[in-house]
Amino acid sequence: MTILNHLRGYAATVREFIAPTYRPERYYMRGPGPACARRNHQLGFGTH
Repeated sequence: MTILNHLRGYAATVREFIAPTYRPERYYMRGPGPACARRNHQLGFGTH
């Protein structure tokens, strides 16, 4: 069974290399990050 699992892993790696799957939810920002909050706080832009 171990050999079969290794072969499946290799096949998945090769498949991902040849035809990568693009999932936009991995890359899109979900809002301003902590650096933006620090910068705004330093400039005096509070949330309230």
